[in-house]
Amino acid sequence: MTSTTGSTPATTDEVHDLERARVAAAQAGDRVALEQLLRDHQARIHAVCRRITGNDTDALDATQEALIAVVRGLPRFDGRSRFSTWVYRIATNACLDELRRRRRRPVVGLPEHDGNTVEPADDESVPFDAQVADRLDIDAALAELPADFRAAVVLRDLCRLDYAEIAEVLDIPAGTVRSRIARGRAHLADRLGNQPEPAERPIVTP
Repeated sequence: MTSTTGSTPATTDEVHDLERARVAAAQAGDRVALEQLLRDHQARIHAVCRRITGNDTDALDATQEALIAVVRGLPRFDGRSRFSTWVYRIATNACLDELRRRRRRPVVGLPEHDGNTVEPADDESVPFDAQVADRLDIDAALAELPADFRAAVVLRDLCRLDYAEIAEVLDIPAGTVRSRIARGRAHLADRLGNQPEPAERPIVTP
């Protein structure tokens, strides 16, 4: 996004200010502002839904449900969180609802706490390298994760949310977020046969 002059890239604060202005306008009944908000976030919503649900059909259904929920819920959005965080929460809930409706087979294992495991530090918990596997391999590996673990990994490595934002989206403690991401990444790294890298990188691209 560029500034109003078209010559200087907009800062993060300017982007957020513009989004807040569009949210306020949409809440006041401006359909153009509402349509722009939906256009701005539709691709992100679909990318999240595609990775969490694991297939195009369910992703499209979840995306549609999420967009409808955004429109219906917008009058109640109070601005206490970022609009994008609120949108990700809606999208994630739509995906989890879709998975429950489809009654996907649960995956055994990956307990939150087994009493004998020391949780890795943040710098030891790294996403797997998407370059070693094609999209189908990644989809298959993600599909093996329990939905809650999958959502945490996708929100971190695809959406690049921080732990506090993920905790807000999933309505769980930050410590639980770290546990799910660490265990989910470990499973994915093992499934895809790649070794952890010393720095964080996204697991997938939209």
